[in-house]
Amino acid sequence: MQRIKRIVVTVVGGTVLALGLALVVLPGPAFLMIPAGLAILAMEFAWAKRWLRSARALLPRRSENDSAPRKKLTMQSVWRSAGFLLRQVRRTLLPRRKNT
Repeated sequence: MQRIKRIVVTVVGGTVLALGLALVVLPGPAFLMIPAGLAILAMEFAWAKRWLRSARALLPRRSENDSAPRKKLTMQSVWRSAGFLLRQVRRTLLPRRKNT
């Protein structure tokens, strides 16, 4: 039974990890899939546990008494972002006028 569990963990974890690595160049949430694959593989393999620990060390942690204010999503920031995106779309789709 232990051997079957190890094979299942290897296949499932390896597949999720490979999908996460493919999503690095394809559109998708690679930053979620790679740690998920490592977490599955860490149930059976020490090397995956070490890699997962080093991946967690790269992410910044917030403590309870962190004095930095949390970023809030406000209507002003939404409007500014929408305006920026619309300007970029307009610049991309509409050709520049020639000065004659």
